[in-house]
Amino acid sequence: MNAPVNPKKLIKGATGDWEIVIGMEIHAQVTSEAKLFSGASTRFGAEPNSNVSLVDAAMPGMLPVINEECVRQAIRTGLGLKAQINLRSLFDRKNYFYPDLPQGYQISQYKDPIVGEGEVLVDVPDEGTINVRIERLHLEQDAGKSIHDLHPSMSFVDLNRSGVALMEIVSKPDLRSSEEAKAYVTKLRSILRYLGTCDGDMEKGSLRADVNVSVRRPGEPLGTRCEIKNVNSIRFIGQAIEYEARRQIGILEDGGKIDQETRLFDPGKGETRSMRSKEEAHDYRYFPDPDLLPLEFDQAYVDALAEGLPELPDAKKARFMSQYGLSPYDASVLIAERESADFYEAVAEGRDGKAAANWVINELFGRLNKEGRDIAASPVSAAQLGAIIDLIGENVISGKIAKDLFEIVWSEGGDPRAIVESRGMKQVTDTGAIEAAVDAVIAGNPDKVEQAKAKPTLLGWFVGQVMKQTGGKANPGAVNEMLKSKLGIE
Repeated sequence: MNAPVNPKKLIKGATGDWEIVIGMEIHAQVTSEAKLFSGASTRFGAEPNSNVSLVDAAMPGMLPVINEECVRQAIRTGLGLKAQINLRSLFDRKNYFYPDLPQGYQISQYKDPIVGEGEVLVDVPDEGTINVRIERLHLEQDAGKSIHDLHPSMSFVDLNRSGVALMEIVSKPDLRSSEEAKAYVTKLRSILRYLGTCDGDMEKGSLRADVNVSVRRPGEPLGTRCEIKNVNSIRFIGQAIEYEARRQIGILEDGGKIDQETRLFDPGKGETRSMRSKEEAHDYRYFPDPDLLPLEFDQAYVDALAEGLPELPDAKKARFMSQYGLSPYDASVLIAERESADFYEAVAEGRDGKAAANWVINELFGRLNKEGRDIAASPVSAAQLGAIIDLIGENVISGKIAKDLFEIVWSEGGDPRAIVESRGMKQVTDTGAIEAAVDAVIAGNPDKVEQAKAKPTLLGWFVGQVMKQTGGKANPGAVNEMLKSKLGIE
């Protein structure tokens, strides 16, 4: 891309400024009951080698059979990425040796992938929206897993993952900072989860990133890249990029050159280390898989899948802003996860959208984050939170009492209206009772009364004292008006 260089994204080296260039290859495990070319289960956490068919184990004469559900999921993902869907694609053999890859080759796609060019719009904190171009999405099978820490002199191999369908989503080198890269993976993960094509669970390895990093002087051609393999957390992606960019800058500034290689990120040390020299496509000896026919479908098949797509994050964000009057930031927070967006809509239905957003984001999300829970584990339901907002709107309780009520519902559950009744939490709207409290505060603080007449901002102090006198139950609006009247403040 020849976009102008943003000075804020440059890294200062000893001999001048450098620009980081990042491309990503995301490996997303396809949500499917069975593997890509066999009927074996994809269930996570099963006993080692219990989800392995004869095809997965590469027994002689066993032929792969394409799983149509995996094809459907790849097309749906391509549509979600606004990408070109290729009605004809080919499966290739990618030849390399891994001890946990029984065939000795991986069935993948090379020159003719199922999905072509697309794009992802990414909101980057303090920067705005950037457009990351997608180069391709192809289907391939995963390898098994080698386990090296169960025996002092032997390694074990678990083939449960062997043959599980992966979507490899390859971006163009459009990212220019670790923040952009983290925001991109977060957005892509959100799209996949909305679509239901990948659960995005990075801890279980359902989503892994290969991060290609190079550096260059601003405006110069692309530098030599190094690929950091299998990074499985968004935080680690950021750390790996920062370290790798600094490492490369140090080498170049000392007069050295970057070797194209594959590296691993060590989270404990916060650094990358060399794994192997980087292979080129010819090293893999790609050729069309002779056991699989070209994958072909028609446009009607694609159109039918397009009709069944859910509302995706970008469309939902735009609707939340127009329908509920939300700011771009609030809308972004609420649509980050499909479950959060659904919860918010249940709270906002028939109510003020901004008030609902404030309560969901500040009170509910704040408390969930503090306790390390997700929205599915919220002890406060959308109906309960909606009832609290209704009680404020009806002037039954004040905002302060509402926070106390939220705490009770969070800890004990129950119907907010019933709790307010049984615990005497209704705010005082009786003007006589409020007037008595106002008069008492004014009579007890004659010096402050004189100061308030000269400095009207002291009114807030009086409001606080009256609220304290009434146990926080007085209607703040009524208190304000009465104090202004009695103190002669405009």
